[in-house]
Amino acid sequence: MKETESLDNLKNDAHHFCLQFVDDRSTRIQNQIKELESALTSETKSSAGDKHETGRAMIQLEREKLGQQLAELEKTQQLLSKVPKDRNAPTVGLGSLVITDTFLYYIAISAGEFKSKPKSVYCISAATPIGKLVFGKAVGDVFSFNGKELTIVSIQ
Repeated sequence: MKETESLDNLKNDAHHFCLQFVDDRSTRIQNQIKELESALTSETKSSAGDKHETGRAMIQLEREKLGQQLAELEKTQQLLSKVPKDRNAPTVGLGSLVITDTFLYYIAISAGEFKSKPKSVYCISAATPIGKLVFGKAVGDVFSFNGKELTIVSIQ
């Protein structure tokens, strides 16, 4: 029973890590947009001629890139909001904590490695190569990734 509770806590912690990842990234992008807007204002006040136009164009391009990143992040936030936190199914799906004989994977969004004291969990999207390999698999299924055979030991 303790093992299951520990894994449930690990799954909740991994989900919280994903939420924090999205929040941190959103804050970083918003701050970059504010800096660019400030730079655009100062560019308008202090420059003249061709140099002025080039500087404004560069800032505008950067702002567009950040806008695209923000749009992608909003899609990620929407996906994360749909991840079932209490998923407990016999096969791997969105919201599953997949325990293999080597690694642990939380199927939600690509947020990197969540380092927890007992074990590390890789927070991955179902669209990643390994996410595609494990999606729909069950306990005992074997899959190959990067030349290694992995066996699914448990799904939480």
